[in-house]
Amino acid sequence: MSPHATTAADPFSAREFMRAGHRVRYRLHAPRGASTARPVLLFLHGSGECGTDNRAQTQVGLGPALLRGVVPFPLLSVMPQLPPGASWQDAHAEDALAAVDDACTHAAGDPTRVALTGLSRGGYGVWQLALTHRGRFRALIPVCAGVTARASDPGLRVAALDGSQDPWRDAARGLHEVPVWMVHGALDDVIPVEQSRRMAAALREAGATPRYRELPGLGHNAWDAAYGDAALWRWLRDILATGAR
Repeated sequence: MSPHATTAADPFSAREFMRAGHRVRYRLHAPRGASTARPVLLFLHGSGECGTDNRAQTQVGLGPALLRGVVPFPLLSVMPQLPPGASWQDAHAEDALAAVDDACTHAAGDPTRVALTGLSRGGYGVWQLALTHRGRFRALIPVCAGVTARASDPGLRVAALDGSQDPWRDAARGLHEVPVWMVHGALDDVIPVEQSRRMAAALREAGATPRYRELPGLGHNAWDAAYGDAALWRWLRDILATGAR
């Protein structure tokens, strides 16, 4: 199905397609006027944007940043939505990846230049998808992300690391070759900042050079600062500049 036309009130086009017998719906933000294949950014939203309206995921984090014009290069942004109570695992993760494929086919995305970002529950999803689809993503941008489950929400975890004695070490060993830009609020009372501190340390121990920004004075909402950071977008632009790795 072709994208629905965007409007001034809603600049994110809606797409849907069938996968494995069910309908997948997502939102797409495409820069105007680009005639060649564009790099792609897959955005995984947080718990508060779960639903069935195919709209809420555009209203927190990446979507507002795109509307402010902070991205300095033509970027195709793909925004799937989780149903209530779900996480970015199993079929939902595969749906998100299928949305990227759909966008590359129908909206001139470059499948060799795909980056992955997510906030909160979606930050867990960044680690999950990167570990289960190694080599698929050119860069990772987890925001206020975690690795291990909270006691109050055992389903919120990186399932790819189930059974690991040291999940940060094992994640880092699997992803140390992928450029990573991490952001976390120092006062986060939802996903403890220690989650990102340990991941950054494990990546360094594995030989990687992650960019880790810990934001003093900020709680769980680190995403406005993260996606509003011009340095992050310059970093991603340089990584995605060409199709060659």
